[in-house]
Amino acid sequence: MTTPTWGEPAGPLTSAEFGAATQAIMTNIEQVIEGKSATVRLAVAVLLAEGHLLIEDVPGVGKTKLAKALARSIDCSVRRIQFTPDLLPSDVTGVSVYNQETRDFEFKPGAVFANLVVGDEINRASPKTQSALLECMEERQVTVDGTTYELQAPFMVVATQNPIEMEGTYPLPEAQRDRFTARIAMGYPDPRAELAMLSGHGDHDPLNDLRAVADAALVRRLIETVRHVHAADAVQQYAIALVTATREAPEIRLGASPRCTLQLLRTAKAVAALEGRDYVLPDDLQTLAVPVLAHRIIPTADAQLNRRTTDAIVSEIVHRLPLPHDRARNPYDTRDGRTSYESRGR
Repeated sequence: MTTPTWGEPAGPLTSAEFGAATQAIMTNIEQVIEGKSATVRLAVAVLLAEGHLLIEDVPGVGKTKLAKALARSIDCSVRRIQFTPDLLPSDVTGVSVYNQETRDFEFKPGAVFANLVVGDEINRASPKTQSALLECMEERQVTVDGTTYELQAPFMVVATQNPIEMEGTYPLPEAQRDRFTARIAMGYPDPRAELAMLSGHGDHDPLNDLRAVADAALVRRLIETVRHVHAADAVQQYAIALVTATREAPEIRLGASPRCTLQLLRTAKAVAALEGRDYVLPDDLQTLAVPVLAHRIIPTADAQLNRRTTDAIVSEIVHRLPLPHDRARNPYDTRDGRTSYESRGR
């Protein structure tokens, strides 16, 4: 099988084709994850933005189930890594083994050689093992014994973790957190969703009933479609302003990186496409600010003493930062000096 190269054009889909395909994926996942439409939507958006997803919450709220439901909705190669304190970096990336018959070393691929990698309880492994994911998450490749192996497109890591206050866990290093496009929390279901869970999950696991509704080739075309979503200069400047504000806020010791700016805009394009638009609005960036920015920043000691969460700090930045232009005029699709509405005769 030929491995598609990154950036290889697969051909964008029409708006109707894109909407039908993405809705099928989200509906499929929601057969397992009840009452979490916004969470499912963000997970799909991260996939289409060629990013990676960190799901953080207390045990038992469906973190792993969401990751597995996303994996089973796509007919592609899937590997699961159960992170434990004794897991080795070579278990993740692979290892060269000496073959006595050929008298040469053969590379045995590790668990990251898949389209979708589910890393369960990633913060239970040592920082050394966690760092084995750094190269593959950023560069979509693995280097072992001086040889570089390219990973197959699409490639996404969906990792789960429990809060670091829980016993037997290690906090993710800053470099590792920065490679996750977004962090989401599942939260407890509302009573209605929990009742539906009791009715639907009581006698069997609905994951067993899931069938793939897309394949790797279709996902590559969905990603290509997202790449064609337009982001006006004003929107790009607003994205930069949001990230820059985290570097200048007095309550933040370490702000978001330029990598974050790129991932924020890419995810905003995916969200816009899921909304049926071919252009990004500042509202898309505002919606994504907390899940994309909050896990990357480090508050000052005073902010931590005052129990200021990074989510709250980012929310305040979004609230006080002025929007570019007037949203009522919707001037964010300006490809020919006209708004999208004007170009369509509205």
